[in-house]
Amino acid sequence: MPTVTFLQDSIYALASGAGRAGVAVFRLSGPLAGPALAALTGQAVPPPRQAVYRRLVWQGEVIDHGLALWFPGPASFTGEDVAEFQLHGGRAVAQALATALTALGLRPAEPGEFSRRAFDAGKLDLTQAEAIADLVAAETAAQRRQALRQMDGALLRLYEDWRGRLLRAQAHVEAGIDFSDEDLPGGLDDGARRALQAVAAEMAAHLADSHRGERLRDGLHVAILGAPNVGKSSLLNRIAGREAAIVSGTAGTTRDIIEVHLDLGGYPVVLADTAGLREAAEAVEEEGVRRALDRADRADLKVLVFAVEALDDPDAAVLALLDKDSLVLINKCDAAAPARPAWAGETETLTVSARTGLGLDALMAALTERAARALESDGAPALTRERHRRAIEEALACLRQAATAGLPELAAEDVRLAARALGRITGRVDVEEMLDVIFREFCIGK
Repeated sequence: MPTVTFLQDSIYALASGAGRAGVAVFRLSGPLAGPALAALTGQAVPPPRQAVYRRLVWQGEVIDHGLALWFPGPASFTGEDVAEFQLHGGRAVAQALATALTALGLRPAEPGEFSRRAFDAGKLDLTQAEAIADLVAAETAAQRRQALRQMDGALLRLYEDWRGRLLRAQAHVEAGIDFSDEDLPGGLDDGARRALQAVAAEMAAHLADSHRGERLRDGLHVAILGAPNVGKSSLLNRIAGREAAIVSGTAGTTRDIIEVHLDLGGYPVVLADTAGLREAAEAVEEEGVRRALDRADRADLKVLVFAVEALDDPDAAVLALLDKDSLVLINKCDAAAPARPAWAGETETLTVSARTGLGLDALMAALTERAARALESDGAPALTRERHRRAIEEALACLRQAATAGLPELAAEDVRLAARALGRITGRVDVEEMLDVIFREFCIGK
């Protein structure tokens, strides 16, 4: 076998730490991983899964002193032979080792290539591979918990259970077609019909989740809305603890959307300051108002801010956005809390002072409670990607069509298509065309 095959299939990746203080982790995968480890350390590969202290030398020059580990395939992440070096994180160390590895015939890994190889080796399904990317990107505890549940196979088990039940029901339907003249056990058709109805009901319940999983990945979007000069930007800065937005006494200072990302009780929240809502004086402000209204339409939670001095005559454009799920903030309450305005109805209302911080704790507690209510699941595996949602919607549509099919042959085909849609989620069938799209979003080293 030509050596070029091995060279093309041997890869390395710098996982973290290069160019800054700390630890740089180099991972090698493929047939050259073991020979490279031995060549650089001048010793045989260490016992599997044991960290050993080694000096790395290339062409007579010491690169660094660090830890080396050996994971022979198939008992490794990628299913191939894998070696790992844990070295000092300086840029010079990383460059010297990269030069040596390239000379030894290895090449840099593409984004997601390690996870792609693990998938190809049957170590992961697509939902678990996507969970690795989510775990790397997780910024809050809730995001981390969701990614870990998915990486542990929660979605895989659910979707494969549905797929298995559909395949069994399909087999029963097809048995009735192929062996209609035989003495088959009674109730096969009824049993298959009940199984399909049960799976369809579970799919519908899974889809009716208010997009919790996807929102948890992206963050709960909260829009701060109000008339000009009610203190929206000051409030954003107070919450962020920094000067994220420009504050001015001139009305209409905020023209574009300014976002601040928060971790509230382990839940991700994206807080957006918007332009003051009024009849715009010129084209740029008009565009700012349009963007503010668009953000209000797309927000998971609207925070409507009113100045205490204008409670008796609130801005009509802001009141038009009020609904029972909004949060009303009465700002500039430095001295005393005003009476609750009648126009607020049953909407939750808080008093704050963006200038002094009065009421800020109550506001943060309310936002945290809203985030937990919107994003926390009931323990069942949550849909985390639009790709999954589209496939399940397709499968559910096929099952509903099967329930009304006039011929058993048509019903069997609909069930087959439903099972195939589920198989695309986990990567069991027909996924080659989307693998590049999925794995190119990963970071190097994963």
